[in-house]
Amino acid sequence: MARRPPTPCPGERARTIAALGPATLLLPAEDARQPDKVAPLLHHVHADGVVTALLPDDHELVAAAREQPAAMAEIVDLAPVPLREPVRGLLWITGWLRAVPAAAAREIAVRLAEIRADPRLLDLGHGAAMVRLRPASLVLADGEGTHPVRPDDFLAAEPDPFSAQEAGWLRHLELSHTDVVGMLARHLPEPLRGGHIRPLGLDRYGLRLRVEALDADHDVRLAFSHPIGTQRELAVELRRLVGCPFLAAARQAP
Repeated sequence: MARRPPTPCPGERARTIAALGPATLLLPAEDARQPDKVAPLLHHVHADGVVTALLPDDHELVAAAREQPAAMAEIVDLAPVPLREPVRGLLWITGWLRAVPAAAAREIAVRLAEIRADPRLLDLGHGAAMVRLRPASLVLADGEGTHPVRPDDFLAAEPDPFSAQEAGWLRHLELSHTDVVGMLARHLPEPLRGGHIRPLGLDRYGLRLRVEALDADHDVRLAFSHPIGTQRELAVELRRLVGCPFLAAARQAP
């Protein structure tokens, strides 16, 4: 049996999605007050899984949050290049939603501004109100399967070290280095090499490709020789995957 390539643990993958993906909030479907998904004006997922969100202060969900109902945040991991099926993964955080009083909301906004100085935070108290979702459970669904993620495991993990740069790198690979993507095809199973090969994802464990074939889409992970953490290591591993003749010299360089 072929061994599956190593991947980041579910907690790390969940933290990566939580750090970057767009989010929606919703109450249970049986709650007639707010059956549809709501895209907040701004959201942030904290290390403990708490979701802080800003909504228009006259929104129905703000009124509903005063009763602290059960609710869910859905965070989507979208591929940075245009694909037929762009969703790479989903993170669902389920818990209890509550409206945050104005004074406490201002204190949270100040702390949040130290992490991410987003001008939308200035709308708090000026047309926007704050709600928070405190998690009871987290579930991750991506190309590796569906996994429950314990809040403690989510807190202990970190986002992938390349998550902030991944989108730009993959777009550059797609637009400017189609020759490199073509050379990576040698790692694919023979039946997939005739499909349209696209860069799908990159993390410290490897590079993911999407093969858009006539019959279906196929995702393939190309593993690095070891988990990496720097751009220098990434350059060496990409040269190795491509089959670059200067790989040995790159490894010996100071």
